[in-house]
Amino acid sequence: MGLSRPLRRRVGLVGGTFDPPHVGHLALARAARDALGLHEVRLVPTGRSWQKGEAGASAMQRLEMTRLALTGLDPAERLSVDPREVVRDGPTYTVDTLAQLRAELGPEPMLVLVLGSDQLRNLPTWHRWHELFRHAHLAATQRETVGLDALPPELDELLGQRGRDALPDAPSGALVLFRMPAVPVSATALRAQIRRGERPDGLSPPAVLDYIQANRLYRRPLPRT
Repeated sequence: MGLSRPLRRRVGLVGGTFDPPHVGHLALARAARDALGLHEVRLVPTGRSWQKGEAGASAMQRLEMTRLALTGLDPAERLSVDPREVVRDGPTYTVDTLAQLRAELGPEPMLVLVLGSDQLRNLPTWHRWHELFRHAHLAATQRETVGLDALPPELDELLGQRGRDALPDAPSGALVLFRMPAVPVSATALRAQIRRGERPDGLSPPAVLDYIQANRLYRRPLPRT
């Protein structure tokens, strides 16, 4: 009898501005980890997003808040923060992040870029978006009120070409969908609460809320993001 092949390492990535990080971000990371059998999930705060307006907090503040969001978690949760987009100069392009990670990890591990349904619908506007599949799988779940039905024709075609019921035993190339419970929270709503002088306990980790209060973040009106 031959030896069984070792399970391919599965590394998940959850990107975002994390402005601020909240329980919905953590719920998405955990849901993806459990549904997709990921060995680890990295939260990747954007540096300078080319598609969004100016963030309410600086890139370094958002990075620090994302780290604080994981404070006290059991290492068995396998959640961590990857700072590469914040420390990298220039606009943040996901395809560059994936290419850099692929070069670091080598050709064998599985990279899985985790998206909300809003990001999936916006995918054709991303920089060199077709190249994402050279480096990673994409996994999308429904987020807030943005459904995964009645997708634009370009995404319907993509699902027909790359859609799978589960992650294949390959480093990259597939698009899979997974489910998670609804978590009714958004960074926009949190910032609005904080501007009103409220403390949204339960919607963002306590260490993050303490940091926001200590640094008086989100006290001024912010542009829509």
